[in-house]
Amino acid sequence: MGLGHLHTYQWDLNYSNPDVFRAMAGEMLFLANQGVDILRMDAVAFIWKELGTSCESRPEAHTLLRAFNAVCRLAAPSLLFKSEAIVHPDEVALYIDPAECQISYNPLQMALIWESLATRDASLLAQALERRHNIPAGTSWVNYVRSHDDIGWTFADEDAAELGINGFDHRRFLNSFYVNRFPGSFARGVPFQDNPRTGDCRISGTTASLCGMEVNPAEAVERILLAHSVAFSTGGIPLLYLGDEVAQLNDYDYAQEPGHGEDSRWVHRPHYPAAQYARRNDPATPEGAVYAGLKRMIEVRGAAPELAGTTLLDFNTHNRSVLAYQRPASAADGGQTRVLALANFGDSTQQLPAETFGGYLPAAVDLLSEATLDLGEGVTLLPRQYLWLRVTPG
Repeated sequence: MGLGHLHTYQWDLNYSNPDVFRAMAGEMLFLANQGVDILRMDAVAFIWKELGTSCESRPEAHTLLRAFNAVCRLAAPSLLFKSEAIVHPDEVALYIDPAECQISYNPLQMALIWESLATRDASLLAQALERRHNIPAGTSWVNYVRSHDDIGWTFADEDAAELGINGFDHRRFLNSFYVNRFPGSFARGVPFQDNPRTGDCRISGTTASLCGMEVNPAEAVERILLAHSVAFSTGGIPLLYLGDEVAQLNDYDYAQEPGHGEDSRWVHRPHYPAAQYARRNDPATPEGAVYAGLKRMIEVRGAAPELAGTTLLDFNTHNRSVLAYQRPASAADGGQTRVLALANFGDSTQQLPAETFGGYLPAAVDLLSEATLDLGEGVTLLPRQYLWLRVTPG
């Protein structure tokens, strides 16, 4: 959040001084009075600084959040806090609480969507959804494919090790892949804070350029929609980054603008692409195909009671290329049906046999295409195809 007229204090605020706490609480209430509904708690794991410590996730950070919540509940009870904590997944979850941050960015899901696109293997993403998606009642994820920031590979090394993946080596591969230093890569990203000595690097680039729009537009459209199909259906508040709905490309001229040359993130903070928005209603163009696909997801999501809320049940396809998860209807909505989301991250057609779906009645319908399927015949997924199947447990 912005500091407003707190410019007389140092950037890392000394919250042990009650005057600082009161001043910041005043800023929050000022913003609430302007009609702001949500305050983003930037780098929330680092808001309490203490010499001799890592300054990460100190107990006082949680006390501070609870104190700010208490003040805001009195004067602006509808104001919500959004956690921005790009740290170990165990630490991210610690800030998600009705008394601390009611909503949170979902950096793990975001990073693992990109990991799955690069590897054509959804195992890490499936593991994360099973293990780390469900959060306390009264809270919600903010699910996103891209944001204004860089992509960091925030998965836990111990989670990766369970799947036989060396975290350090895998991050080096992903960095190489997404900046087109890996043979056959479709991605055209730009490195951010690249450190060849340590191998540390993060990734800049628009969704379209990272998905290969500059290499193979047809496949890139499929990857863009596949990625968003996950963010829009796992449960939470979907965030759509401006320009992604018309497949906006990297702005390689960013360095020519004053002050931007040292920060590669400006490559995915481009100017408004008027020509691309003008093509958004032509389905024969990449812009139109992406725009129509996203509009359809939004329309279906809004009409499907199973996709409300945040509850997610895992589902094992026994196929490393095909991600799946279940979204159950609540008891208030009848509770009989589920949406089974399927997403093929592979570059080849995948056949899921009938026994995969043995827990359901055979009749299913894909909410996106309105096509009916007989699960007794199995399900065939084309490369990069996704389905939102309304199914009934048998």
